[in-house]
Amino acid sequence: MSDSLETQIDLWRVHLERRAGIGVDDVDELEDHLRGHLDTLIAAGLTDDEAFLVAVKRLGSQQEIAREFARENSKRLWKQLVLGDESPTRTRTARDSVWAAIVFGIFGGLLVRLPVWLAPESVDSAYFLNLGPLLFTAVVGYLLWRHRPSTAVTVAALAGLAAVTALAHLYPLSSDGDAFVTTALHLPVLAWLTVMLAYAGDRWRTTDGRMDAVRFTGEYVIYLVLLGIGGGILMAIVGLACGAAGLDPEAFLVQWMLPLGAGGAAVVAAWLVEAKQSVIENMAPVLAKVFTPLFALAFAILLVVVLASGDLAGLERDLLLVCNAILIIAIGLVLYSLTARGADASPTWFDRLQLALVAGALALDAIALVNVAIRIGDDGWTLNRVVILGLNLLLLANLAVTAWLLVRINRGAPGAAYRLERWQTGMLPAYGAWALVVIVALPPLLGAVE
Repeated sequence: MSDSLETQIDLWRVHLERRAGIGVDDVDELEDHLRGHLDTLIAAGLTDDEAFLVAVKRLGSQQEIAREFARENSKRLWKQLVLGDESPTRTRTARDSVWAAIVFGIFGGLLVRLPVWLAPESVDSAYFLNLGPLLFTAVVGYLLWRHRPSTAVTVAALAGLAAVTALAHLYPLSSDGDAFVTTALHLPVLAWLTVMLAYAGDRWRTTDGRMDAVRFTGEYVIYLVLLGIGGGILMAIVGLACGAAGLDPEAFLVQWMLPLGAGGAAVVAAWLVEAKQSVIENMAPVLAKVFTPLFALAFAILLVVVLASGDLAGLERDLLLVCNAILIIAIGLVLYSLTARGADASPTWFDRLQLALVAGALALDAIALVNVAIRIGDDGWTLNRVVILGLNLLLLANLAVTAWLLVRINRGAPGAAYRLERWQTGMLPAYGAWALVVIVALPPLLGAVE
């Protein structure tokens, strides 16, 4: 077959693999059927493009295929969740991946524990500046081992992680200062962008590659939260047991179990995403559909509270922080929902609900911007106000374009969903650039460095 036809088959395969309920082996089987149809059609005199369109049509709607596989293989999916893929062709690869995850998990735990060995007295301050890079270093290493990207991407990911680590020590910061807090909050953002680069690999320039990294992020968070809950329960049990035995468990739990467990869990969560993709893709879209209406309701309540206060320009600082946190979550919900939506899917009630969510977010963002601008006008420029102002402007631009594209999606405009994916993933470097500005440029500019 021609190179152009192979490219079309690859794109079709990537699109189908994103459907919940369809595993890699299932896609392999469908690809065999597709190629059989293509051989027959090309032999009958059709061009490559004509043959591809007819062959895909004969296979039926990808969305209907996904539903059918999900119905027929639900028991198999739960079996995969517990036992993993038992396909003989993948057993060795899966075993290697498990051992690699164990090795990188141990390395990650020791890395997070390292500052406690080197400087126990600084654990309460500078330790938190290094926590993001330390936590994700082993994750980047595991993903680079797993995906084996080009040398250029590997070097870029490792160099980026080293640069983030160096940024943690760029300025002497007081642990009770605003610059310390903003730096500690933005360093993990940059560190996670290197994780996404390691995951996307050589496909990081493409929208599909970046969307895969976004999908990985959502699934990773789900598994990390589950591991965190389990780890918290385990720590509580150990603490109760030590207390019953008359021992003080605090030093062991805080200085050993917590850092070792956190570093290991960071890698295990990445391994789980890789190993259980066909199952978690059923969970994540459901969670997005559950929380989207809840956050839409939260926006409505917040708007009512703000309007009832009678003072749109005098909101308390804590309420503004809550608004910003919910705005970020709202964009995350929209972005992750896109990973479970087919580009060719018809508009649904959920698309309309997302538009309502974004509209409410836009209103709250506008109110937050007015409040920040008034505070700056009355009391001057401070680091926190500039950081929040810049973040709200980024969110405003993102939400405005997102709302416009969601309107087009609800009108059934062709290609609108893909444009929204491209826009959302294209904003990722903008968030990284703003995090750099917050860490590097703003502290000395606003006199927040000791």
